[in-house]
Amino acid sequence: MNAGILPQVSLIPMVSQTSTQYDSIISRCKDIFLKKMKDYGTAWRILRVSSITDQIFIKAQRIRSIEEKGTQKVDEGIDSEFVGIINYCVIALIQIEMGNENNLEMSESEVVLHFDKHVIESKRLMEDKNHDYGEAWRGMRTSSMTDLILMKLLRIKQIEDNQGATLISEGVAANYYDIINYAAFALIKLGEMKDE
Repeated sequence: MNAGILPQVSLIPMVSQTSTQYDSIISRCKDIFLKKMKDYGTAWRILRVSSITDQIFIKAQRIRSIEEKGTQKVDEGIDSEFVGIINYCVIALIQIEMGNENNLEMSESEVVLHFDKHVIESKRLMEDKNHDYGEAWRGMRTSSMTDLILMKLLRIKQIEDNQGATLISEGVAANYYDIINYAAFALIKLGEMKDE
């Protein structure tokens, strides 16, 4: 072997593991989403997208606060906040797609259809980026993922304040998909830390 050439390391087993872990996280989120829908119906359909952005921001800010303080006073841990972030991002994507002017009531089958559509798209984007970046997220701290989620939310807020206009940047939906993926990665890493 030439001294200047590094051996190729296969990422296929790791990528496959990521896909399985990602599906498990999304399944957990969907289960909670549908259970809450049984309790509350589709009351979230009344929310404007900007209100959903603010709700996600509050959840991400709480995660960061707990990470910095190292303690919490409310029982709900950061895992459930990341799950909430994923589910609120899906709600935001549904609202972008459907609007919130009418048809506030949706059947469970209709919600499942929209939920699945958006998580399939988020996974496709995750797999494309994972291919190009080579699972780089595995070397990140979960606190960095929290910060990136907050940065994406600040970008969304700016786009919303500009009435959706962008000069060169991706739109709001692309940022929501990225947030879903960072939150899923954080949940994967948190799960792995518990297993160690």
